[in-house]
Amino acid sequence: MKIAYQTATIDPYGKGLGSVPSASVPLNQAVNLEWNLLAEDVSLPAAVLRADRMEHNLRWMQAFMAEYGVKLAPHGKTTMAPQLFRRQLAAGAWGITLATAHQTRAAYAAGVQRVLMANQLVGRRNMAMIAELLTDPDFEFFCLVDSADGVDQLGAFFRSVRKPLPVLLELGIPRGRTGVRDDAQRDAVLSALERNADTVKLAGVELYEGILADEQAVRAFLRRALDTTRLLAAQGRFARTPAILSGAGSAWYDVVAEEFAHESASGRVEVVLRPGCYLTHDAGVYAKAQAGVLARNPIARKMGEALLPALQLWAYVQSIPEPDRAIVGFGKRDTAFDAGAPVAARHYRPGTQAPRDIAPEEGFEVTNMMDQHAYLRIAPGTDLKVGDMLAFDISHPCLTFDKWRQILVVDADYRVTEVVETCF
Repeated sequence: MKIAYQTATIDPYGKGLGSVPSASVPLNQAVNLEWNLLAEDVSLPAAVLRADRMEHNLRWMQAFMAEYGVKLAPHGKTTMAPQLFRRQLAAGAWGITLATAHQTRAAYAAGVQRVLMANQLVGRRNMAMIAELLTDPDFEFFCLVDSADGVDQLGAFFRSVRKPLPVLLELGIPRGRTGVRDDAQRDAVLSALERNADTVKLAGVELYEGILADEQAVRAFLRRALDTTRLLAAQGRFARTPAILSGAGSAWYDVVAEEFAHESASGRVEVVLRPGCYLTHDAGVYAKAQAGVLARNPIARKMGEALLPALQLWAYVQSIPEPDRAIVGFGKRDTAFDAGAPVAARHYRPGTQAPRDIAPEEGFEVTNMMDQHAYLRIAPGTDLKVGDMLAFDISHPCLTFDKWRQILVVDADYRVTEVVETCF
C-alpha cells in the first residue's frame, strides 16, 4: 500500500496557513504546531473542515447504506483529498469513485486499492496510466463503456500490454450526458465486448441519475438499469460474480438504494452507490437535496440528526465603507459561487470568549463577489468592526475544494488538528 501524503509537507507560503518556519513540517504533524484559528495563528481567508461534523457525516452515510444492504464508493472528485479518502475507507467504504486517470493515480499513490472510474477511459496516455497501476495484483479498477469504438480502442491497447480490463456498461438518457440511449446502442457495445472478450471484461452496469429532476423519471431510469442487469445476467454476459450495479449521486441516493436493495439482497449483484458530497455536505444545493431525502425516506428520518455542513470559509472584515455594507476578505478565488453565494454563519471578535452564531433575521447577505472581495450587506448599526472574523457556510463543496491546495481540519475549539492536502 502506497501512502504518499505521509511524506507531504505543509506549505509555509500557502494561503490559509500559519507562519511555518520550515516547509519540512509533515502534514500529519500539524497538530504539533498548536495552531488555533481563533487565536489568529493562521492566515485568513482559510477553508476549514470541522472534524466532529465530518465524523458524524461519515457514520450517518455508512449506516444509511447498511440499512439497505448496499455498498458505498464515495465520489472522490468532490474533495480530491487522499487523506479524506482514507477516512471514508476506514469508515467502511467499498472503494473510491473517481472521474479521470490522473485522479485514479493520485488515489492509488495514497493507498486506495479499489477505484470505480465513473467515466470512459479514452486516450493512449490515460490507458497507459491505468495499465501501470494494474501491474499491482491487489489493485482493482473499473471504468465505463458506452460505444463500440471505445470498447475496440480499450481492447487494442490492453491486449497490447496483456492486461485484462473490467468495465461497466453505462446507460444514459436522451439529451443527457454519456451512456447508451437505446437497445441498438447497447447491442452495438455488447457486440464489441464479444469481439474483445479476451481483454475487456464486462463486470456490471452503471448509470448516473443526478441530471434528472423528477423522482418518477429517476425511478424509471433505475428500473431500466435493473432490467438491463437481469437480462445480461440471464445471457451470461458478466465476467464478474457478483456483477456490479452502480448509480447514485448526492441528490437521489435514497431512491437508488430503495430501487436496488432487492437486487442486492439476492446476492447476484453487488450494488455500489457513489454520493460524494455527504462527507462535508453544505448549506446550499446539497442541504436542499438532503431535505428532499428526509421528506421522502422514512429510514433517513429515523436515523437522528442528518448530514451537517462541515466545510466553512473564514475571513476577516477588512472594510466597512458604508453603514449598510462591509467588505470581507475573500472572493471567487476562494469559494464556490456557481450554486449560490456563501452564507454568513458565525461571528468572532478576536480576544472575546467564543464565536456566536449569526441568526438569519440579522440580515447578513453576500450580494456580490469579486476575485478577493465579498460585498456583505448588513443592517446599519450592526456591531461589526474591521478585523472581526466571519465564518461562511458554502454551497457546492466540490468547487470550494478545487480552490485550495491545503485545508485546515479543526476541533470543536478551533484548534488545528490536521492539514489536508488536495490533488487537483
